[in-house]
Amino acid sequence: MKAHRVLIGRVSGYAEEAASYLRRRRMTRKPFARVYHPGGRGRAVDPGTEQGQALFRAAAALIDAAR
Repeated sequence: MKAHRVLIGRVSGYAEEAASYLRRRRMTRKPFARVYHPGGRGRAVDPGTEQGQALFRAAAALIDAAR
C-alpha cells in the first residue's frame, strides 16, 4: 500500500471521529446560564424557572442587539 493512502485513511478516520463527537455533543447540549456575584461567587440558573426564562430572554435580546 502506498504511504499517502495510509495517511489519507488515518486523516479520514480522525475527521469521522471528530464529526461524530460534535454531532453527539450538539444533540446533548442544553442551555445553561451562570450568574457571578461580586467576590467571584457564581451559581447556575435553571432555565425551567421563571428567573431562568427571564434571564434567557434578556440574553437573547442582547445577542440580537449586537448583530
